[in-house]
Amino acid sequence: MLKLVVMLVVVLEFLVLLGLLVGMIFVLVYCTAGISGGHINPAVTFGLFLARKVSLIRAIMYMVAQCLGAIAGVGLVKAFQSAYFDRYGGGANFLHDGYSTGVGLGAEIVGTFVLVYTVFSATDPKRSARDSHVPVLAPLPIGFAVFMVHLATIPVTGTGINPARSLGSAVIYNKDKPWDDHVSALFHILTSC
Repeated sequence: MLKLVVMLVVVLEFLVLLGLLVGMIFVLVYCTAGISGGHINPAVTFGLFLARKVSLIRAIMYMVAQCLGAIAGVGLVKAFQSAYFDRYGGGANFLHDGYSTGVGLGAEIVGTFVLVYTVFSATDPKRSARDSHVPVLAPLPIGFAVFMVHLATIPVTGTGINPARSLGSAVIYNKDKPWDDHVSALFHILTSC
């Protein structure tokens, strides 16, 4: 009976975290859609640039703003929650024990591809009239895709499908060598798009 109660608590915690993650992504994409088209990830912005849905200048400006915002955000987390920041490694990505660099890179490439593909699919303007509600609901499948990719890649790399977030953590937490992990991050952005 005790095992059943413990399992129930674990499942409930999982469902709460699922709701928070999907809800947060939904809110972020929905709130930024009117300002920047919902661009909160350089990999997605780069993919949209390659698809000629965003100009080069706009893509560069978005990516610079995303990276600076991530660095500022991680700095605020460190300022207000330094004990948690240090305990959890500042949210920096790293390859976990037992995984090769190739596996980590592959996980990030596939994870980023899943996210970018979901964004393209959820925001496709060529949908028929019966799907006219889809643009309003586009953040929902995007949030679920982010959640599913996190489930798959957190055990491998800590999930770096948002290069801006990864860069922010690396710059603030890993002051000595923040760029080491971003050579592979740049590679996975280019290959997944």
